[in-house]
Amino acid sequence: MKTSKMRRLCLAAGLATLLAAPALAQGPYPAQPLKLIVPYPAGGATDTLARTIAQKLQEAWGQPAMVENRPGAGGTIGNSFVAKAPPDGHTVLIGITALIQQPMLMEKLPYDPLKDFAPVTMIARSPSLLAVPLDSPAKDLKSFIAMVKASPGKYNFGSYGAGTSSHIQGALLNMQAGIDLVHVPFQGAAPLVTNLVGGQLASAFIDSATARPHLKSMRPLAVTGTQRMPGLPDVPTFAELGYQSFDPYGWFGVFLPAATPAPVVQKLSDEINRIVHLPEVSAKIEALGLQVAGGKPEEFQKVVRSDAAVYAKIIKDANIRVSQ
Repeated sequence: MKTSKMRRLCLAAGLATLLAAPALAQGPYPAQPLKLIVPYPAGGATDTLARTIAQKLQEAWGQPAMVENRPGAGGTIGNSFVAKAPPDGHTVLIGITALIQQPMLMEKLPYDPLKDFAPVTMIARSPSLLAVPLDSPAKDLKSFIAMVKASPGKYNFGSYGAGTSSHIQGALLNMQAGIDLVHVPFQGAAPLVTNLVGGQLASAFIDSATARPHLKSMRPLAVTGTQRMPGLPDVPTFAELGYQSFDPYGWFGVFLPAATPAPVVQKLSDEINRIVHLPEVSAKIEALGLQVAGGKPEEFQKVVRSDAAVYAKIIKDANIRVSQ
């Protein structure tokens, strides 16, 4: 009896040790320098946000926090690097909406955006607007649609490039309004805005951060998202005008490799939530033309999955593909 009881006690002690092992092995977080991976070149809004967050993380946690730009292949190089990194919370992705649009646009990806990443929190979000040149006859979305329908094949819309959010939004408008705006892709924001303001384009979908310095040089007709933009209170949302699936915002968010322990994800989420709501950080985000976000991991995960489903349907219905 004594031997049997002793054996049970030993087994129980061994099991307790095994269960405690992961927590003991994990140790305090962060235990080493943090790498914030930006899958785009330096200088853009994603890079600016990453460097702001990195500085504040370093101040708060006393560990170096370095931003690494790993651009290329539409962001997939940097995304892939984080997806395959050790899931210990020290390699962080600063991602954008394009992350969840890619599966339907590209035939082969080295990762699954919904399975290989753990959403941490949203840093900021950005509505887009459909704009026309100031000298356009169209004064609102209704007159713009009527103008395009009256002259099939004559009018166009510009985007940041094939497969970008602005391309997807233009394709969605074509389908829902029954019009045939010709897609004109550009390599980035600067040439797109230049051609719109100069009248070489009939229209364009432009995100709020890009549009903000040029609002007096263009005429916004409608905005995406669920609410009107604070700086454009007289411009209705697409939803108000009866159009569907324009609700998703563009977003900038934080991700970790999928197998990262939940306590690590939560700790990073809590700290970045604190950071983005600091007055000086909020002011910097708003100065970029973005809206301060934040939120819990499960809230961001819900947005990620919901937006992914919306974009997947639009991309499939519009038959949008991107060459790799």
